[in-house]
Amino acid sequence: MKIYKFLFVFLLSAVFVSCLDELDTNPTDSTSGDVLFADVNKAKVALNGIYRAMYVAEEWSEGWAPEEFAITAFTLTYDLMGEDMVQHEGGQGWFWFDYRYNVKSDYTHKDGRPYSVWYFYYTIISNVNAIIAAEEGMEGSPSEISSLIGQAYALRAYAYFGLIRFYQQTYIGNENAPGVPIYTEPTTNISEGKPRGTVAEVYTQIDADMEEALRLLDPDLAAPRNHPSHIDYYVANGIKANIALEKNEWATAEAAAKTAMSGGTTMLTMDHLNKGFAFNDATAQSVLWGLKIVADQSTNYDSFFSHMDASTEFYAQTSRKCISTWLYNQMPDTDVRKNNWWYGPIENESELGTEVSYNQFKFRFSDANNALGDYILMRHEEMMLIAAEAMCMQGKYGEARTMLEDLMAERNPDYNISSRTNSNTLTTTDANGPTTPAGGPVTLLDEIILQRRIELWGEVGRIMDIKRLKTGFTRDFEGSNHPDKLVTRNTLDPEYPDFVMAIPQSEFDGNKNMDETADQNPFASN
Repeated sequence: MKIYKFLFVFLLSAVFVSCLDELDTNPTDSTSGDVLFADVNKAKVALNGIYRAMYVAEEWSEGWAPEEFAITAFTLTYDLMGEDMVQHEGGQGWFWFDYRYNVKSDYTHKDGRPYSVWYFYYTIISNVNAIIAAEEGMEGSPSEISSLIGQAYALRAYAYFGLIRFYQQTYIGNENAPGVPIYTEPTTNISEGKPRGTVAEVYTQIDADMEEALRLLDPDLAAPRNHPSHIDYYVANGIKANIALEKNEWATAEAAAKTAMSGGTTMLTMDHLNKGFAFNDATAQSVLWGLKIVADQSTNYDSFFSHMDASTEFYAQTSRKCISTWLYNQMPDTDVRKNNWWYGPIENESELGTEVSYNQFKFRFSDANNALGDYILMRHEEMMLIAAEAMCMQGKYGEARTMLEDLMAERNPDYNISSRTNSNTLTTTDANGPTTPAGGPVTLLDEIILQRRIELWGEVGRIMDIKRLKTGFTRDFEGSNHPDKLVTRNTLDPEYPDFVMAIPQSEFDGNKNMDETADQNPFASN
């Protein structure tokens, strides 16, 4: 079980490399795992280390650290794999090969995307399994233990959800396809590797973990959250809403999203956006879940903002991230997002920095001198859009319209969707490609998905929606600003094989229950 053999050691040492005032990740001793988890306060240190692992760089592959900063690196990858985000140029090469679909063959070594995503999520799983296994003998306040173990279950579900979506096609229609190995107990370097479970089996485990997480995180049982990086009952419902959306379980998605929104968050207002809200504050009113990063935890160049904020001397100045011309043109001038998150066409572009057409400034450092900025993982607005889509899919058109109009009242004062037909189908037969017609949305579902693409640009990973909705995509639309239009790749195929990542060779080398010929994910022929 070679790929997992370092994980338990990682739990006891690597995730504790430094200490935060707000989020203590420094171990109180260096003794064995049994002692570490004997007390809830010591176990919370281990949990905090897991949260810190969600934004640190360098530990997820043997090289290429600048693009290996965990969760937000993966989300950026998933956005660059679609059509709504443009990487204007290669820069120093970071994320350029993800954008051009040239990373799948990296499975043969321990650098790059195939290994880093796999290793990251199984690291999280191994660590939380150790915490969950210690529940029975753990001493401390029952409410603190309930919160701790509930978070561990939620993190395990979140990790398996991340794995199954990247290493296989979407749930619907692929239930019996090979998934990923499932581990629910602590693993060591002598543990035997598991075979690939089916997609359905992986989701059964995810659902079971979420139900247990929600039971334990119930506000009547669990201690209240004391840090924005932690998962609480409302965040767990947000995770559940996303899982249900993937499975087309619309009533569940609606209910979970609405519960997630009931925890005290509110959407960003038009005033917030006009004043330059920069999506770098985990304590903002719209944030359900974010990773709070303080000065001594900054990863400097190896961070999300270093690849997004072109106003600094970091990677982004030579590798600008832009919105596609098509998506930009879907917004009327009265939409506050249009001019507050992106540039429009620029006549005299610069080779460095911000001055390039359609460049983004939605995501900026909070303190560029110290390379600081929090990572936002879940927002109130995402839940509104999930609820709107779920209600539309159930035929609750009036309620879906109201939810969408509530959001858009704070985005566009002239918003009017009276012409959208009450339909829960996407309009896909259009020369613009199989997403939204060139002339704009026709159905209510078209409109909801369009607003999701605009509002959550750079936040949820566009390729995951493309897979879930089974639309495929094209970058070769009229007026496209993509430097690589992927014209030799059949991305119009709703289940294009290269939407799915290759399993790293190291897994086959260390797991006798997985065969590199029979169990490797297929590669596209074009």
